[in-house]
Amino acid sequence: MEITKIDSFSAQQTLAVGATEYRIFSLSAAEKKLGANMCRLPVTLRVLLENLLRFEDGDTVTADDIRALVAWVDNPHSERGISLSPTRVVLPDSSGVPMLADVAAMRDAMKKAGANPRKVNPLRKVDLVIDHAVTAEYAGTADAYAKNLDLEFRENRERYELVKWAQREFNNFRVIPPGAGIVHQVNLEFLSRPVWSEMINGQRHAFPDSLVACDSHTPMINSLGVMGWGVGGIEAASAMLGQPISLVIPDVVGCKLVGQLKPGVTTTDLALTVTQRLRAKGVIGKWVEFHGPGVKTMRLQERATLSNMSCEYGATMSFFPIDEETLRYLELTGRKAEDIALTEAYAKAQGLWNEAPADAVFSDSLEIDLGAIEPSVSGPRLPQDRHDLSRAAESFIKGFPNVKPSRSDAPRAPGEVREGDVVIGAITSCTNTSNPSVLVAAGLLARNAQRKGLKSKPWVKTSLSPGSAVVSDYLNESGLQQSLDALGFQVVGYGCMTCAGGSGSLPPPISEQIEKNDLTLCSVLSGNRNFEGRIHPEVRGAYLMSPPLVVAYSIAGTLLTDITKDALGTGNDGQPVYLKDIWPTDAEIAEIVERNLRREQFLHRYGSCEEGEAHWKAIKAPEGATFKWDPVSTMLKQPPFFSEAWLAKNPRGDFQGARILALLGDSVTTDHIAPMSGFSKGVPAALYLESLGIPMKEWGTYLLRRSNHEVLIRGALANIRIRNHMCAPKEGGYTRYFPGGDIMPFYDAAERYAAQRIPMVMFAGKEYGCGSSRDWAAKGPAALGVRAIIAENFERIHRSNLVGMGVAPLELPAGVTWKSLHLDGTETVDVAGITPHMKPRATVNCAIHRVNGTTETLALRSRLDTRREIAWYQSGGILNYVFDQLRRSY
Repeated sequence: MEITKIDSFSAQQTLAVGATEYRIFSLSAAEKKLGANMCRLPVTLRVLLENLLRFEDGDTVTADDIRALVAWVDNPHSERGISLSPTRVVLPDSSGVPMLADVAAMRDAMKKAGANPRKVNPLRKVDLVIDHAVTAEYAGTADAYAKNLDLEFRENRERYELVKWAQREFNNFRVIPPGAGIVHQVNLEFLSRPVWSEMINGQRHAFPDSLVACDSHTPMINSLGVMGWGVGGIEAASAMLGQPISLVIPDVVGCKLVGQLKPGVTTTDLALTVTQRLRAKGVIGKWVEFHGPGVKTMRLQERATLSNMSCEYGATMSFFPIDEETLRYLELTGRKAEDIALTEAYAKAQGLWNEAPADAVFSDSLEIDLGAIEPSVSGPRLPQDRHDLSRAAESFIKGFPNVKPSRSDAPRAPGEVREGDVVIGAITSCTNTSNPSVLVAAGLLARNAQRKGLKSKPWVKTSLSPGSAVVSDYLNESGLQQSLDALGFQVVGYGCMTCAGGSGSLPPPISEQIEKNDLTLCSVLSGNRNFEGRIHPEVRGAYLMSPPLVVAYSIAGTLLTDITKDALGTGNDGQPVYLKDIWPTDAEIAEIVERNLRREQFLHRYGSCEEGEAHWKAIKAPEGATFKWDPVSTMLKQPPFFSEAWLAKNPRGDFQGARILALLGDSVTTDHIAPMSGFSKGVPAALYLESLGIPMKEWGTYLLRRSNHEVLIRGALANIRIRNHMCAPKEGGYTRYFPGGDIMPFYDAAERYAAQRIPMVMFAGKEYGCGSSRDWAAKGPAALGVRAIIAENFERIHRSNLVGMGVAPLELPAGVTWKSLHLDGTETVDVAGITPHMKPRATVNCAIHRVNGTTETLALRSRLDTRREIAWYQSGGILNYVFDQLRRSY
C-alpha cells in the first residue's frame, strides 16, 4: 500500500540482518530529532509511534500527532485523536461473511452510480478464517465430527458461494476454509509474524505486524508481540478498503506479574483471576502491557490465554513484548528462519525487546502475584464473576436464589435432570485449546478417571472442539484422545462451536423437563464468555473453567457439589474417587507436552490449510464483478445499507420527540442486543420464517441466518434473557408502545414508530455493549430506527460500531442514571448539538419531557471521539463514507 512519505523526523534508516538490508523507520533516530526519552514509553506506544512515523502524510497522520504521542510520557493520558494504518485485516466468518455481503452491496451501488464496481477492492491484506459456522449438533460419538461437517456445508452453501466469489474477485484476499481451526489460534500459529517485510518502491522495508479483526478476542495475538485488536465488521470493511483506524491515544496500564503459579494451578485459573482484577481496576478502552519477572515463567501459549480474554476485562489490547520465548514459539510453529532472525534483530534495534526500564511510564499500574492464584471458576453469568473452586456451588445458589436443590442422596429416575445439573460439558475455545498444557491435563485426568472406572454422567452433552488441528495430532500421538473419547469428549469440529453459542440441541427429554419443571441447569466450558442465553438459550447457568475441570464436572454431573472435597463418583473397587485422586502432576503434563508437540505437526497442518477438504472443493465460485443475489434466498440477501430507503429511515443529527424504546441495566451484552441462538416460537423472526413457509425444524439460528437482514432486524433485542425495565418483571424482547403502553415485541413497536416518523432512543447503564464485536448489535437498533443510545458508559468495540452505523452514542453525566432521572418510558426526548461542526466528545443538550408537562434538561457527552468519527457519523456510517469517497474519485 503506497502512501506519501513526509518523514519530518528523518527516521528512515537501514537495518542489516545477515546478508539482507531492510529500510526501517528508526525510533532512536526519531528520538534524537524529537529530543525525547522514548525508552520510557510503554512498548505498545513505541509500536504505535512507528506506525505514525511510517504513515505520516500531513493529513491522516501529522507531525503534531507524532509529537503528541511522544509527549504522553509527561502526561500519560490524552484526548487526542489519531489514525492507525494496520498491516492486515483478519476476519472470522461470523462477521466476515456479512461484511463481504456489505462490500458486495457496495459494488452494486457503484455499478448503479455508473462507476466501475471493481474499484471496491481490498487495499490491505485480508485473511478470512471460517470457524463460526460449525455447531456441536452431534456430540459424544465417533462420527460426530463428520456429521457436524456435513451439516455445516448443507446449511452454509450459499454463504460459502459468496466467500468463493470474493476469493475470485478480490485482491489481497485469502481464505482459510472450514476445518483448520479458530481464527485467533490460526492467526497465532500460522498467519502472524511479529515483524513484517515487503518490497515498497523497489526497497525491502521491515515494520511491526499490526492488524484489526472483526472479533473481540483478536488481542490473543498481542501475546506474540503483535499490535492488534477487535473492531466491528463495519470498521473492518473500511480498513480493508484502505481507511485508517481512528482512535484516541490510549491510556496504558502496566500489569506487573511476579512469582510463579503453584503446582496444580492452571493458566486458566490465572486468566480468570486477571479478568476479575482488571475489570475491577477499570481498564475499559485502555491498553494493558504485561511486564515483570512472572512473564518469564510463562510459555507463549499461556500468555495467549491472558491476552485472549482482554475484552472480558474491557481492555483494547493486552500486550506481551517480544523476548526469547517469542522466538522459541515461532520456531516451534514452523515460521521461517529468516523471519525469526528479523524479528529478533528488529525488536532489539527498535527498543521493542522485553527489557522494560525501571522508570517506564504507565497511566496506571497493578501487580499480580502468580503464587497467590487459586483454582478458579467464573459464573454463572459473567466472566469477571470469579470464585475459588471450593465456592462454585455456593455461587450457583447465590446466582439463582429461587433454585431448590434436591437431596444429593435422593434416588434419580432414569433420564431425570435436576436443578443445578450440568447438561453441557465442552472443552472448547481458542482461549484454552491453544495451550497444550491444559489440554494434556484434561487428557490425563480423563485417563486417570477411566482407570478408576469413572464416566461422564449420561445427561451431560460432552464435546471437544479444538482451535487447531494440531491439537488432535498431539492428543492422538500421546494416546490421550482415546481416554477423552471414553468419557464422551470426541472431537466434534475445529471451530468456535459451544464457546460462541453453537452448542447444538439438547436431547428432547431434557428440553422437555426444563420447560415443564422450569429447571435452572448449567453448562461448563473452557471458553471465554458465559453471558446469559449465550451458550444455550435453555440453560441459564454457565461456568468458565480449565479443560480438566470441565472433565471433572462432567463426571460429577452437577454444580451443586464441592468437588474439592466431595467424591466425583464411585470407582471400580466400590470406593469414592476424589478430584485429588485423578488430578495429574505438573511434571506429567510437561513431559507429555515435550514429547508429543513438534514443529512438524504445524508444518503439516498449515502447509495445505488453504486447500480445504472435499466439501469445500465441491463449491463453485460464481463469476462477475458483482455478486448474483438469489431473490428467494432466506440465508443470504443483498444488504440495504446503500439504498435511498435506508438513508431516509436513518437521518443524522438533532431530533425531537423521540420515544424511549428500552430502559436497560448494566452489562447489557451484544448477545442481548443481537442474539445468535435459536428462535423462540412466536417472536418476529420466527413469524417471518413461518410466513415464507419454512418449517420450524429448518429455522436454524440467528447465527445461521446472519446474512439475511430481514431476520436479523426482527431479531434485534430479541434475546429471551434481556430485561427491558419498561416491561418488568417480564423478560425477553419486549417493550411498551406509547401512547397506550401496550407490551409488544421491540420490532413491532419500532415499526409503528417508524411509520409515523417518530425517532427512538434507548437508555442503558454501565458497560453497554460488552461482549462480542457483533456488528448486528449496532445494525439492529439502527435498522429499527434508533437515533441514539444514552448510557452511563460504553464498551469500546460496540461504541465504534454504533458510530459506524450512524447511531449516536451519548453518555450520561457522572453519577446520573436513568433510574436517578426516574424514567419509566412514558417520556419523550429531544437531543440538540449533534452537528457536522461539533468537536470530538462535545457536550450535547438533552431535554426529557414528562407526561405531567414538566421538562428536565441535562448535558450529555457525545462519544464521537475523533473528527474522523464525526465525519463517519454524518455520512450515515463508515460504509457510506467510504462509498461516497470511492464514487467521487471515479
